Amino acid sequence: MSQRNEVAAAPAATGDGKATRGGPGPDRSPAARALEILWWVFRFALALFLFVGALQLMKTGAAGLDVLQNRGLLVRNPGSTLGLGWVGALFVLSGSPIAATALTLVAADSITEIQGFTMLTGSRLGAAFVVLVVAVVYALRSGKGGRLRPVATAVTALSTTALIYVPAMALGVLLLNWGPYHSLELHFPNQFSDLIDLIYGGMLARVETLPAVVAFLGGLAVLLGSMKLIDTVMPDLDTDLESRRLQWVSKKWPMFGLGCLVALITMSVSVALTILVPLVAKRYVKREDILPYIMGANITTLGDTMLAASALNSPAAVRIVLAEVIAAGSLSVILLTFFYPQVRMLIWRFQRQITLSKPRLASFTAALFLVPVSIILISGLA
Repeated sequence: MSQRNEVAAAPAATGDGKATRGGPGPDRSPAARALEILWWVFRFALALFLFVGALQLMKTGAAGLDVLQNRGLLVRNPGSTLGLGWVGALFVLSGSPIAATALTLVAADSITEIQGFTMLTGSRLGAAFVVLVVAVVYALRSGKGGRLRPVATAVTALSTTALIYVPAMALGVLLLNWGPYHSLELHFPNQFSDLIDLIYGGMLARVETLPAVVAFLGGLAVLLGSMKLIDTVMPDLDTDLESRRLQWVSKKWPMFGLGCLVALITMSVSVALTILVPLVAKRYVKREDILPYIMGANITTLGDTMLAASALNSPAAVRIVLAEVIAAGSLSVILLTFFYPQVRMLIWRFQRQITLSKPRLASFTAALFLVPVSIILISGLA
């Protein structure tokens, strides 16, 4: 989940039959495998319990937090929330917690749907930053001749994400302002919300007596912890993907489908994109062929965000996530279908220019922080 410190963990499987991350080892006895499965189910259930509870806690705290109320310092207008979502994802190295935060603010009526949508978009723009962090670490460990490919992969991931989500933001805003779409009331059955009230009602009643900032930040801390726990039970696809050279990775639609699948399984765009760093560095995949994979991962990574919207029982939150999926998905399919060679060449030339020298790369990295901060400051004056 998204959104957690989304650096891909090193695979734990070894040839002696030890368990891999996210599943039981194949060489264990039936009893041992059954125990491992039960342990996995327990950890996943615990993570899900903490995840949903954290959302309820943040929703309760946000309702009384002045700085996050409409017209507050950080949520004055859609520009402010765009920058807030972007910067937040940069600092926590994850987009999912910030996306979930945006939805809780909308569910608590602290910000509008449009503000929640731009904050969600900002979280997507900042989520891929962890790929650059991993790429730099990987490059420092590589020989001198192998340092360019990991960093170029990260720049490609960041620039492709921006290429999709910036125009998709405009499409999503138009969709949210369209009357028939705005009237959609999509939510889980009432029994689901009743179950949430039954499980968390007593805890939330006690939390309401705490200062709003304590409840909100406490919920955010629990949310980060739950996503970290979910990281440990999700499958690590690094080993499987590197097991052999794949012959079809140069084709755009198989790569697009693979990106969708990996992000959906891992529930993390950063994990899905970070996998590209070693694959490109070891020449399993060519840098010029990864653009469709990135586009696919950026769509299905919203699966965990949709789960968060449903858990909040907020039709507005569901509309926000659905608008993002429709806008980003349709734009990605259009570009891949009709403009793939042009987009591929544009991204390739851009990453070549950025990685041409260390000062350019440093300026690019600095801009990742300066642009959203500037957006917040300028929006604050509006």
